[in-house]
Amino acid sequence: MINRIIENVEAAYLKKNPPQFDVGDTVDVATRIIEGDKERIQVFSGTVIMRKGRGTNETFTVRRIVNNEGVERIFPIHSPFISKVTVKRSGESRRAKLFYLRHRVGKAVRLTEKRRVKKEEAPTTEPELAASAT
Repeated sequence: MINRIIENVEAAYLKKNPPQFDVGDTVDVATRIIEGDKERIQVFSGTVIMRKGRGTNETFTVRRIVNNEGVERIFPIHSPFISKVTVKRSGESRRAKLFYLRHRVGKAVRLTEKRRVKKEEAPTTEPELAASAT
């Protein structure tokens, strides 16, 4: 009963269209930064190494290498300060958390790219072709 009450309260703060991405994807996260009375957008790009939580508590962690040092940043998915998340590359992973990437260096950090399956039209049968020809 309490969970339903909490879900109803949280529903007002959830984004209508949350960003769609998976663990292993390389993403660009555009965050709004307010400095004084100015507002700007700063992009943090890297690999999503984990997602956790649900509802307003749902977060994802993005990792990238800066000056030969690993930098990780945690973003709330439903935060009003995240303007958009753009998927640059879809990585193939069989795990929910990619913490093993922290111990890898150079090319070993790269994940294989997901293969996109082309949606082909179903082959039409010959009776349908004959009926459409007449």
